[in-house]
Amino acid sequence: MAEPRILVAGASGYAGALAARLIWRHPGLALAAITSRSDAGTRLDALYPHHRVPLELEELDLDRHADVDGAIVAYPHGASAPVVAGLRARGVKVVDLSADFRLADLEEYERWYGEHGAPSLLEEAVYGLPELRRDEIRDSSLVAGPGCYPTAAILALAPLARAGLIADVVIDAKSGVSGAGRAPTSKTHFVSVDENVTPYGIGRHRHMPEIDQELGALGMEDVVAAFTPHLLPLDQGELVSCYVTTAAPVDQAEVDAAFARDYADEPFIELTTVAPGVRDVRDTNVCRIHARADERTGKVFVFAAIDNLWKGTSSQAVQSLNLMFGLDETAGIA
Repeated sequence: MAEPRILVAGASGYAGALAARLIWRHPGLALAAITSRSDAGTRLDALYPHHRVPLELEELDLDRHADVDGAIVAYPHGASAPVVAGLRARGVKVVDLSADFRLADLEEYERWYGEHGAPSLLEEAVYGLPELRRDEIRDSSLVAGPGCYPTAAILALAPLARAGLIADVVIDAKSGVSGAGRAPTSKTHFVSVDENVTPYGIGRHRHMPEIDQELGALGMEDVVAAFTPHLLPLDQGELVSCYVTTAAPVDQAEVDAAFARDYADEPFIELTTVAPGVRDVRDTNVCRIHARADERTGKVFVFAAIDNLWKGTSSQAVQSLNLMFGLDETAGIA
């Protein structure tokens, strides 16, 4: 049987370039084409020598490039939906890395992002967090890749949410500057970031409804998470520190049992006895989690570290592609 042929659209950005690298080296998928609106005619290994992908970026032409089995679309929100719609109309399985299909409710999407470019596809889309939606992803032809902050936060809190233990939660999140994308801004300029830590998106970050949606689906419907992200002087890496007020008193044994029950067999979740750091998971598809019942405050502290470009974006997209094409879930990313 021939290897599924995969298109990466938007391969000149950080997420798309890494996705192209992972597909290029994948033992069961074939990289058919890479496209870019801004860098067509340039080889990817000229833009990103460390990815070692010797293919030329092309201008996207669905009449040509949709002759594939699957695609990763690494466009910004708004720009992504029409491309995804065109690919799906041609029968291509898609993992979308934008926010366009993450929120199931159209009104909620438009409240945070504006008019939707392909609302008819929302019912078809599956939220692409394999640890929560594995069976749905296997059967899906359109997967919405989660945001990096929601990936870490939801994985950190899912066992407690499923157990009905979250009465309130504060999520203190920190990420490297690659999460803001390749285009430079005043916020991500070296002079602004170096030797500095800055909160942003206070009270209005677009990952908030995504976190609420997925934790709500696990049983946390009546709790709104307090979430604030911070920018760190790192190129990549992400840490979330979650402070949970529990619905009932719990001890460490109960916390350990909840996390072991949900994650003991997960190939990309590592439960640790010490708090993780971002270097622990760099360039991996791993989420490393430490959960601690704090006797003094009566709270549970949960810390989760991921690589925002890998588990937070591109390698998680490949994890979903593996499921969609019936491959070993760990293929190409273990």
